[in-house]
Amino acid sequence: MNTFDLSGRCAVVIGGTRGLGKAIALGLARAKADVVAASRRESEVERTAAKIEALGRRTMRLQVDVRSRASLEKLHDDVLAHFGRVDILVNSAGITKRQPAIECPEETWASILDINLMGTVRACQIFGKDMLKRKSGAIINMASLATFVAFRDVAAYGASKAAVGALTKSLAVEWAPMGVRVNAIAPGIFPTELNESLVRGTERGRELLQRTPMGRYGRADEVVGAAVYLASDAASFVNGQIMVVDGGYLASGVNC
Repeated sequence: MNTFDLSGRCAVVIGGTRGLGKAIALGLARAKADVVAASRRESEVERTAAKIEALGRRTMRLQVDVRSRASLEKLHDDVLAHFGRVDILVNSAGITKRQPAIECPEETWASILDINLMGTVRACQIFGKDMLKRKSGAIINMASLATFVAFRDVAAYGASKAAVGALTKSLAVEWAPMGVRVNAIAPGIFPTELNESLVRGTERGRELLQRTPMGRYGRADEVVGAAVYLASDAASFVNGQIMVVDGGYLASGVNC
């Protein structure tokens, strides 16, 4: 028996049309799940859906805005009407902005927290309710190295991701008795649309590479194994964990 096989399961990946979210959506499809990759941009939803279908899996072309509970509820209802259930939820939508904490206005704090934290809360509540009724489901949130350590000039982002880590553990404790597992992935330095301008060819990027024992950035496909594992029966006793995929960054003290 292949405990990593996701055949017969339906996954929803919110923020699944760019960067690590897209890589995870396609990785779940390769593991034989039917996958709905939802985001705000119609063109990206269409392109990702076409790639999922090319892998022989079923999907839907649905947009979502995690800032809106109504938008998330519509996504949930549309997927349930078509597939009958959601077995796997991945929360990968996120934003960041580099700005010294003393200068960061409340509006920026509110926006980052609304998307990174409250977007995750809303999705977990909306999709989790049906999972709890069925007493089955796997939720994977997207944490960060900033869940554990501070990065200069991104205090709002760090606070949001620290909160995602705490949320993940709290939901895991509350929902495990009803058969729903909640875990998170904390990626290391993976240049994506979200952070590429902060790390490529910058002094910050050079320091991040120096602090990463493997001496390179991660590739998007290198986070897929963690997602498939956490979504699968292979992780049936894994709950409340934040799985770090970082090339050794958090383990590192001095590298030179």
